[in-house]
Amino acid sequence: MSKSELCGLVQTVLGPVGPEELGPTTTHEHLLIDFSSMFNPPTEASERYKAFQPVTLANRGWVSYDPFRNQDNLQLLNEDTAVSETLLYKIAGGGTIVDATTIGIGRDPMALARISRATGLHIVMGAGYYVDAAHPDGMDDISEGDLARQIAGEITDGVGDTGVKAGIIGELGCTWPLSENERKVLRGAAVAQRETGASILIHPGRNRAAPFEIVEVLTEAGADVSRVIMGHLERTIDDPDTLIDLAGKGVCMEYDLFGWETSYYPLGEFDMLSDAQRIDFIEILIKEGFADQIVIAHDVFAKHRLVKYGGHGYSHILRNIVPRMRERGISEEHIHSIIEANPARLLTIY
Repeated sequence: MSKSELCGLVQTVLGPVGPEELGPTTTHEHLLIDFSSMFNPPTEASERYKAFQPVTLANRGWVSYDPFRNQDNLQLLNEDTAVSETLLYKIAGGGTIVDATTIGIGRDPMALARISRATGLHIVMGAGYYVDAAHPDGMDDISEGDLARQIAGEITDGVGDTGVKAGIIGELGCTWPLSENERKVLRGAAVAQRETGASILIHPGRNRAAPFEIVEVLTEAGADVSRVIMGHLERTIDDPDTLIDLAGKGVCMEYDLFGWETSYYPLGEFDMLSDAQRIDFIEILIKEGFADQIVIAHDVFAKHRLVKYGGHGYSHILRNIVPRMRERGISEEHIHSIIEANPARLLTIY
């Protein structure tokens, strides 16, 4: 479908729907993913064997402290498990899930369509590429124009010969500093955004300056930054002033690791925020007038975060965080904006 045909609609894996049909939406999840590119086993011989064990309740504590050191943990490959886990989200009142899995980490368009049919949930699939380390061979030889055409085509025509279409660009993986190929993907995505009207979802590098570098690249390439979602803020920005500066650029601010309550973050420069601290920062953004630029999610990417393995699952925000927001005095209007209105606006093709 062309941009004009999709205008005012949301592109799901089962076809376009009206934004009013979405309901509560989590804007950054992974229903199926092979995150093996992030596997980082221990170097100590006495610990290394644990890296290759299946995730069980017996080792879940060890796994969850550093989820990247167990290979099985980083593989969400079971479609039946994805159905049962997402049904818990639906039972909690959820309506839509954005699956942010992109090229290089196991995106599976046909499986997402089957999960959507089995659960009755709307699923919006991402287009584009993850970080440089997950890029396919030959990425150096792909031009910016080819990338733009590929990303746009996944939205208008579908992924390969599957007929399943993406509805958002991203998550686009970025490191710090950006690699040249990551810059190329960002520039191609900006062109694809102009051609399709889709929003862009960003996985920024793990540095306070990374989101600003990304916004600069996208702006220079002609992207509409008001339709750019900057993800993973809780592991990227840890001070209010920098947060407000970024929001002032016009981007959408995504706190998408709700449920990650282990302060140790093995990949970053500072400790991971707790859910309480995430809400603190959201309150700051609301107070500063940025309520219409906030979305939230869990970014479930590993087994230890699934209910089946003792985790919080995809319904944690609806079951636990929304009530905590109410207890904090966040208004129903602002909760509705964060959970429903803002995602619906960003997922609508313009």
